[in-house]
Amino acid sequence: MTEKVDHPDHYGGKENVYEAIKVIEAWDLGFHLGNVVKYISRAGKKTKNTTEDLKKAKWYLERYLLSEEE
Repeated sequence: MTEKVDHPDHYGGKENVYEAIKVIEAWDLGFHLGNVVKYISRAGKKTKNTTEDLKKAKWYLERYLLSEEE
């Protein structure tokens, strides 16, 4: 059984230096941009619905941009 909470395979796994959480923390991306990286990095890996993950990434990016424009 694959791990679903701590270092799940769809985020790269514990041994992957580019696991989404490691990149997000190393680059200090914060909530919105962190979610952009998360959804792009897992696109097509957690489920086969790549489009849904990319739409989620787009949603977070647009929300971030709106907050920056205010």
